[in-house]
Amino acid sequence: MAGVKTELEFPLTAVPTTSVPEIKFGTDGWRGFIADDFTFENVRRVSGAIAAYVLKHENGAKGVVVGYDTRFLSRRFAEAASEVLAAAGIPVKLANDYVPTPAVSLHVKQSGAAGGVMITSSHNPWNWNGVKFKANFGGSATPAIMKIIEEELRSDAAPQGARAAIEEIDLTEPYIDAVCKFAGTANVARGGFKFAIDSMHGSGRGILARILRDAGVPFTAIRQDVNPLFPGINPEPILPHVAQLQETVVREKCNAGLGTDGDADRIGAVDEHGGFVDSHKIICILLRWLLERRDWPGAVVRAFNTTKMIDRIAAAHGRKLIECSIGFKYIADLMMEQEILIGGEESGGIGYSRYLPERDGILNCLLLANVMAEEGKTLGQLVASLQKDFGEHHYGRRDMHISDEVKQSAIHRASADGTTRLGPYKILRKENMDGIKFFLDVPESDPKAAEPWVLLRASGTELLLRVYAEGASPRLVGEILAAAESFVQRP
Repeated sequence: MAGVKTELEFPLTAVPTTSVPEIKFGTDGWRGFIADDFTFENVRRVSGAIAAYVLKHENGAKGVVVGYDTRFLSRRFAEAASEVLAAAGIPVKLANDYVPTPAVSLHVKQSGAAGGVMITSSHNPWNWNGVKFKANFGGSATPAIMKIIEEELRSDAAPQGARAAIEEIDLTEPYIDAVCKFAGTANVARGGFKFAIDSMHGSGRGILARILRDAGVPFTAIRQDVNPLFPGINPEPILPHVAQLQETVVREKCNAGLGTDGDADRIGAVDEHGGFVDSHKIICILLRWLLERRDWPGAVVRAFNTTKMIDRIAAAHGRKLIECSIGFKYIADLMMEQEILIGGEESGGIGYSRYLPERDGILNCLLLANVMAEEGKTLGQLVASLQKDFGEHHYGRRDMHISDEVKQSAIHRASADGTTRLGPYKILRKENMDGIKFFLDVPESDPKAAEPWVLLRASGTELLLRVYAEGASPRLVGEILAAAESFVQRP
């Protein structure tokens, strides 16, 4: 029938096949399928648990900031969350438009609010939505805070008080002012480079375009419109979803492509030849620049599934390297304890203690453009310089949508002492900080390049097992990932 969208056009990615699951918090809040488990009732339940936490452990009178992204009904879900908080006696500052998650975090810190709520499912497919909670310091709530909220949720907390006000406010203007001041946009203009920018139909729409336009930087913008179906992609700036950005860079003769995810807290990039530049290279480029050009104080933090090139750069400059579990909340936790120069994760989340204990895709796009301007190099040239000075490091990831039985069996076998090989590779040692990581014996591997490893990590909230690998060449990474997939699927 003309005009009717079919399942083939908009497939329900990873639709649950079991009964509606209980609400579980992942690395940065709760996510679920719209109209299945992500319902108004459950959003109100989660908001009640957040309200109980705020009233018991924060100064509720300081209020909570609530924002939302461009997903289906995000504004209405944000209003529902605001109503629950206000009914508990907690004043609410509700965003008057779609906003990046870091804009909510920034306002929490600047205004001294008790916390922040963001309605978003970040990079997930179109049929997902979620709730993130930001702590009073302006970053991902720590594991300890999330545990308390989970306990309040299990007790069906729904506190009531003298109804507080809900005030709509502009979160975008203060956010733009802050990122421009921190990144220094005048520098970007002096570089003379042209950029392609991509908000992937997410809540970063129009912001980076406005900043570059005001700074006089030439650019071409794509996917700046609101489309909650995210046609043809998941709003995650990785392959294959950056294909349009790659094509745009080549067609428009840009020097780099810069992309942000659905709620604009993560970055992805494309070099001048249309080649994808993963988050690992972006972190390394920014880290090297900060150490050599800025010399800011602090340790370097990376998540367990992130490139070990970071270790080599930190060691070359005498900086302490801290490895942490996967999820930016662990990096934020460390930022509360000590000065962190930069903290980064595999998914493209990068943050800085001296700005905000939060990842920010738009800020990092501006900083990456700054590096290009100061070094006088295209993005591809910056990557080549890294590989030359610190060895070839290549990375890959596979997302395996499998049953819980297969997932748990794979993790159990990987952990077993009797598992000493992965396909043709001898396992030299294992680490289990977050998932099971094998370090592999690859005789032909270049000793100056990446130490080959593979990580199996089961999702706690989805029927999904992620496989990550690093090695000295794309070919080797592909072979390691294939061997790992065979291992997972083995009876």
